[in-house]
Amino acid sequence: MKTYIKKDVVERVIEKSGEKPEVVARVTNEIFNSLREIMTGDDIELRIEIRDFGVFEVKKTKPKPKARNPKTNDIIYVPARRKTHFKPGKLLKLALKVPIEELEGEGVV
Repeated sequence: MKTYIKKDVVERVIEKSGEKPEVVARVTNEIFNSLREIMTGDDIELRIEIRDFGVFEVKKTKPKPKARNPKTNDIIYVPARRKTHFKPGKLLKLALKVPIEELEGEGVV
C-alpha cells in the first residue's frame, strides 16, 4: 500500500498551480492546522463539509460501563469520548466505484 504524506500533497499542488513551494507549504499547513483546531475545539459534535470532497465529523461515543480487558478478563469502565468520521462526497464516491480490473488495465494499480 502506498502512503502519501503532507509533502506529497504540497508537491502536487505546486505542480498544478505553479505557485512558489514555500507559499503552498504554508497554506497547506494552515489548512490542516485549522481543520485540527476546529475538530479538537469545545464542540462535542460537529461537521466540516467540503463540497465535492466530503464531510469530516466529530461524533460522541457512548460510555461502556461493562467493557472487558481481554488480557485479565477484568470488567472496566470506558468513558464517553469523541471520535472522527469521514464521509466521502459524490465525486469521490464515483471515482472510487471504478472496478479494480479497469484500473489494472490502465496501469494505474
